[in-house]
Amino acid sequence: MKVVDFIKKKREMLAQNPFELKDWLSPAIRDHWIEFLNKAHDSQLVNWVREHQLSSNGEQQASFKETIELHPKAEALLEELSMQLGEEIHIGDWLNVTQERINQFADVTKDHQWLHTDPQRAAEESPFKTTIAHGFLTLSLLPALTESVDPDKPLYPSAKMMVNYGINQVRFPYPVKVNNRIRARTRLTKVVPIKRGLELVKEITVEIEGCRRPACVVESVVRLYF
Repeated sequence: MKVVDFIKKKREMLAQNPFELKDWLSPAIRDHWIEFLNKAHDSQLVNWVREHQLSSNGEQQASFKETIELHPKAEALLEELSMQLGEEIHIGDWLNVTQERINQFADVTKDHQWLHTDPQRAAEESPFKTTIAHGFLTLSLLPALTESVDPDKPLYPSAKMMVNYGINQVRFPYPVKVNNRIRARTRLTKVVPIKRGLELVKEITVEIEGCRRPACVVESVVRLYF
């Protein structure tokens, strides 16, 4: 069944149960679903999904706050970030992925596959006709792409420390070709109190300049300690 036919068939069901499909979809695909609905001008369903996200986050915050006493700075930041849920909070600068950068990553990781490091063979045998960056190279650039490692411009200056706690999900929809420029767009999806701080969940999309498909889509988890 085509996607369009599926949506038409399920439209009435979704209007009555708007969160059934949303709960089934992964966070990354849910973004594309919401983007589609925006383009289709189905604003009511989009609002329901966003209200559900905010409501769920608020319930979690209330539950945690009953048992966790937050530092005043953490409390203030929690209130500030709660107002940004669902919003795009950062668009980074473009970064050029050169062959030198790819080779350096290959040296560090011992991954010297020809499609990354042999331009001549890639030109002859690769479907992309050039070398491409490792997916994990793109992933490793996220701190720089999101500008979260600049000691002169901390993202959350009131926090003593920010820790990369992990990744819930990561996909590489399209390869980054040598000399492509990439940048990251970040959306805040969740913020909850934890012991001595806050936990933030962000959906990060790495764009390739001039390409419709993203290089990487990540659901990243960071923790702030006060």
